[in-house]
Amino acid sequence: MLVVAGLVIAFVLVLILSNRRTRSCRWRADRRQDRDGQSCYRCMACGAQVFTSNGKPPLDCAVNPRDTQED
Repeated sequence: MLVVAGLVIAFVLVLILSNRRTRSCRWRADRRQDRDGQSCYRCMACGAQVFTSNGKPPLDCAVNPRDTQED
């Protein structure tokens, strides 16, 4: 019973703490496209290509940016 309760709590925490903006994005590094000081990442789900200066994948989806508002 304790194990089941632990699994339920872990599942709820993952749902709460996961980043919903990039949930469907699957970023892969494309080292052939790298520029000086910038790393290239391509999304396998939507095909978006993004350059980052910190060497880490983007935090936001390039197709659905958080700045846009839906009507």
